[in-house]
Amino acid sequence: TGGFNDEIDITYSGVLCYIAAKKLDKNPTELILDVLNNADDTGIAYIENFLNKIDVDIFDVKARLGYPSADKNDLIHATFDQLFFGPELYSKIFQKKSKFSDKGLIENDNVIVNSELIESLKKKFNDKIAIVTGRGFNAISSSLKELLNQFNVENSVFLEDESRDLAKPNPQSLIRAMKGLNSKNCLYVGDSMEDMILAQKASELGFQAAFCGIYGSGKLPEMKKKLFTECDVPLILETINQLPDILMNEKS
Repeated sequence: TGGFNDEIDITYSGVLCYIAAKKLDKNPTELILDVLNNADDTGIAYIENFLNKIDVDIFDVKARLGYPSADKNDLIHATFDQLFFGPELYSKIFQKKSKFSDKGLIENDNVIVNSELIESLKKKFNDKIAIVTGRGFNAISSSLKELLNQFNVENSVFLEDESRDLAKPNPQSLIRAMKGLNSKNCLYVGDSMEDMILAQKASELGFQAAFCGIYGSGKLPEMKKKLFTECDVPLILETINQLPDILMNEKS
């Protein structure tokens, strides 16, 4: 839908729906799917309004979760970060001990980009390769490791480290990166509706941002491909590794 800023918004929405289903004596999975199948681009605001309209009291749950909070110290953030980063990385980032001992979910990341791909793109775009991501610097650094040094980190934007109002699909992060790279236009590669909307909004503000939609990087790839197609995304690829060949064959 493009309305959820990141995985933590999705987690919060899932928790609300799960508890609402229990209160209504309904199947949680069915309620969650019903909510998401009708969602619009307002994200968690839609979820809260939907549950209010079906007369289920979620006030106590919202108060307990306290999400979102300005200091990101609410129950959802704290629990998500501990599970996501794992005890070692969580302790390094937050200087706190995790309540969990299992390895972090971040270790399940499947890093698609490689050094050869980045080098080919740097040649095409005169070294102007940067990152605009919903994750924080520490998370990206943990996943990409030495590959991160091949990007222009100074002009990259790691939105988890920024204020919430800059979250996707706010285009200011991409605009900031473009200005830092001294670029009048860009090709923005992403795999979500938030990414697509972000690029569109940047273009509407006079910053030419062509969007390349990647559909094969997650679950339900054909559904994502269909969504991108219906939204007239100009360039749709199964994997970012196809991008150099596409760019090499372009006429202009």
